[in-house]
Amino acid sequence: MINFKPFKSTYLFLFLLLNFQLISCAQKVKVQDSKSKGQNLEKEKLIIKTGAERTDLYLDLLKGKNVAIVANQTSVLTVLQRTEVAPNVMGSKKIMHHLVDYLHNYNGINIKKVFAPEHGFRGKADAGEVVKDGIDTKTGLPIVSLYGKNKKPSVAQLAGIDVVLFDIQDVGARFYTYISSLHYVMEACAEAGIKVIILDRPNPNGHYIDGPVLELEHKSFVGMHKVPVVYGMTIGEYGQMINGEKWLENGIQCDLKVIPLENYTHKTEYSLPIKPSPNLPNDKSINLYPSLCFFEGTNISAGRGTEMQFQIYGSPFLTKGNFSFTPQANEGAKYPKYKNKLCFGEDLRKAANLNKLDLSYLIRAHKQNTSKDFFNNFFTKLAGTKELQQQIEQGVSEKEIRKTWAEDLEKFKLVRSKYLMYN
Repeated sequence: MINFKPFKSTYLFLFLLLNFQLISCAQKVKVQDSKSKGQNLEKEKLIIKTGAERTDLYLDLLKGKNVAIVANQTSVLTVLQRTEVAPNVMGSKKIMHHLVDYLHNYNGINIKKVFAPEHGFRGKADAGEVVKDGIDTKTGLPIVSLYGKNKKPSVAQLAGIDVVLFDIQDVGARFYTYISSLHYVMEACAEAGIKVIILDRPNPNGHYIDGPVLELEHKSFVGMHKVPVVYGMTIGEYGQMINGEKWLENGIQCDLKVIPLENYTHKTEYSLPIKPSPNLPNDKSINLYPSLCFFEGTNISAGRGTEMQFQIYGSPFLTKGNFSFTPQANEGAKYPKYKNKLCFGEDLRKAANLNKLDLSYLIRAHKQNTSKDFFNNFFTKLAGTKELQQQIEQGVSEKEIRKTWAEDLEKFKLVRSKYLMYN
């Protein structure tokens, strides 16, 4: 018979050791699970919610009211909706809705009409193309154009309206006309005593401030206010600045409310889910747009009529190099500059993302241009000053040009700081 007494303490030690290891592993798993859950929660916290998606902050303000909406193809919101995920199995998933469709079907909210900016309600029209009034085939709502003869809602068009909801994705450049449409909507509503609610959206170029500040003698629909080319504000913040600085006609102020973004700062990277206009198809084009849009005031094509809009530039009058393209009619550019003509230029699709306005493309193209005409009358409207054209024609370096902006930029930053809602 075997005597187990000598082994008892050893067995006990091994048993305790094994249990300690199991407990330790379980604790590690719990810690890892906890960390994983924490990381997931952190990721959830960082998801940006647009003003449109924060329905709890504005739906009650619309109930029982006659509402007009200023909207285009970017006016969307994602909502969690109960749906059948499998036969007889209910669950929920995120579904994207157009704001107009969502509110049109919402009980207690009476949508009367839609105001459409440049490019139209569905965002298909060319830049500068007159947008006509019409009827939305999906909802049957009347669409009133704010791009053409009528850039400001008339008294008749606002008759019977209690509140105007403004929800359009901006890209943070002064010559992008949605902020001009905002100005006129606010002005018309201020005159009529109608409340305006802006559903705020991120600015994909909100991480910097740069460029010449507009001189008011060059005011136009592509530049209405004393701001630099890149102003570093969301459209909600910009609306508050229009109001606060009394830029509306006769210094009148609008009854304005901004539904803020959640989890957003001006340094937050943001990729637009829907292109904001036909010729800004992706993040790269949006990043380059403030720098390349100057070419619209020259004999250089910025890629309209290609699938590389605002990511390339060129013309038949530039030095022949390794890159060329031939513009053709396409969506958003029925009559592109140099249609069916071979253009030589530069491909910027792989260029590093910009954190400032880059004049090097403009300066280089001007030096390489073989035509006697380079600038046209539109350039001064885009620049907001005559000085930039004169500086480039005189061969002033980019560094020296930038110095001439510095004082005005600092003054603008002080004005801007009063209206910032995000870090």
